[in-house]
Amino acid sequence: MSSDDLNLFSYEILGLVGRTGAGAHDLLRMARRGRLLAWAGESRYYVEPKRLASLGYLEARTEPGKTRERTVYTLTDKGLHALREWARTPVTFTPLKSEVLGRLLIADLVGEAATREGIATLRDDIADLMTRVAQSEVTARDYPHRAKYLLLVTTFLRRLLELHLEWLDEVEAELSD
Repeated sequence: MSSDDLNLFSYEILGLVGRTGAGAHDLLRMARRGRLLAWAGESRYYVEPKRLASLGYLEARTEPGKTRERTVYTLTDKGLHALREWARTPVTFTPLKSEVLGRLLIADLVGEAATREGIATLRDDIADLMTRVAQSEVTARDYPHRAKYLLLVTTFLRRLLELHLEWLDEVEAELSD
């Protein structure tokens, strides 16, 4: 099989499995914990590792779980090779999916008051996400082989959230009565 079988989510799964391996439930838990990066549907965290194992990028083994056996995936040489090849490809800006931008897109149709009311909750959500980013920074130190890279990610996420707060100030000022 070729790397044509892989997409951004595939590479993310391979990266999350990493050196130590992970079960599908572990992958879902990692995505939910960070929440900012959990853009795939829940079932994809179970389906994609199976698919990658069937293509030879991951190896699956069973081991005892809390209530029943669980499947744990580890990176194969083929999976590591695919990551190494992908790491050398040019990076482009990933398309942005944003509910708040969608809300502004319809502001002329639904009214500024409704739009302002709808986006008012964003500050609380950002506060929750900032807490999660701070927790991720603490957790990153539990992975010394990866901590530097995880901390670079959390720095990006924190700055992205700060940018949203600054921008939200501007939006609220523009939509004020």
